[in-house]
Amino acid sequence: MTKTGGRPRSFDREVALERALTEFWLHGYEATSIAALTAAMGINAPSLYGAFGDKRRLFREAIGRYRVTYGAFGGRALAEETTAFLAIRRVLREAAHEYTDPGHPPGCMIITAATNCTPAADEVKAELRALREAGRDALQERIAADARAGRLAPSVDVPALAMFYAATLQGMSTQACDGVGREALERVADIAMTAWPDGAGTDKAGPDRAGTSTAPGHPVR
Repeated sequence: MTKTGGRPRSFDREVALERALTEFWLHGYEATSIAALTAAMGINAPSLYGAFGDKRRLFREAIGRYRVTYGAFGGRALAEETTAFLAIRRVLREAAHEYTDPGHPPGCMIITAATNCTPAADEVKAELRALREAGRDALQERIAADARAGRLAPSVDVPALAMFYAATLQGMSTQACDGVGREALERVADIAMTAWPDGAGTDKAGPDRAGTSTAPGHPVR
């Protein structure tokens, strides 16, 4: 139990935030009402406002939590793998796992949480669009690093390649929300990697290809 302003708070803030995250992920920002949030979180409206501010600030905090938990796999893959090919292959295959994990709602919250919103939610839409663009830019920088290192031919259109894989991730999220399973999305991931351009005299998978653990059914965690 924690205290706010000298008064004890009778709920676990982290548990309540996780429940709010799930509501927003399931129904989207605009369709999730304060009544639905308080029911899911097990608190009343004054407690919600006291602990989190308003619905907008609660949503921003839920998105922040999503990014460091369910959505953190992409950043790890881009940072840990030795080539862009390995990194993006891992991102796609882990997305197939994460987007279909039965332990939470399907798809990617950053992709789905602000679809079909009215102009009143333009700020939320813009915030999530900026996060998606940042994700695409991270893919682009990882690919550009390989281009600078000579692993890709000079003719490769780096921005277009990054956009292709960002679009693949968005499509996989939509398919997961439609009920497509992990194995089918893994096949999509594998087919998408066949579009990877030939390198400039370098094996696209890098020297440690055999040491990766991205075989079907065994995504790197």
